[in-house]
Amino acid sequence: MSDLHGYYLEDLEVGMNASFAKTITDADVCLFAGISGDTNPVHINDEYAKTTMFGKRIVHGMFSAALISTVAGTKLPGPGAIYIDQQIKFKAPVFIGDTANALLTVEEIDMRRKRVKCKTEVYVGDKIVATGSATFMVDKREA
Repeated sequence: MSDLHGYYLEDLEVGMNASFAKTITDADVCLFAGISGDTNPVHINDEYAKTTMFGKRIVHGMFSAALISTVAGTKLPGPGAIYIDQQIKFKAPVFIGDTANALLTVEEIDMRRKRVKCKTEVYVGDKIVATGSATFMVDKREA
């Protein structure tokens, strides 16, 4: 099972980063609405969305947060890491068809508490659409 584990605390260094990109489809948005229960018409109703300031449907903000979770759970810190905290600010909308790229960068490592703080960012092209920080609990290597 150790081959399924991501980074151990001792293997992490400030400045390490990893990312995950996804082109978001209509099906992704509809499935996310179904899973989350967030059926706000700005996400799922074309006619309603045309009347908003965005002029068309936007992707759920928490979809961007889910992409951050993808990086954390699969790449950095990786499998075995436990999400403790997330602060996030949504800076711009994401639209269906956009490719959102979530980036995590290690900022602090607390060996005593087994915590890793990461800067979290989501981009569409060069534009930042979400920014914040997250804290993860990460195992130490067994002696």
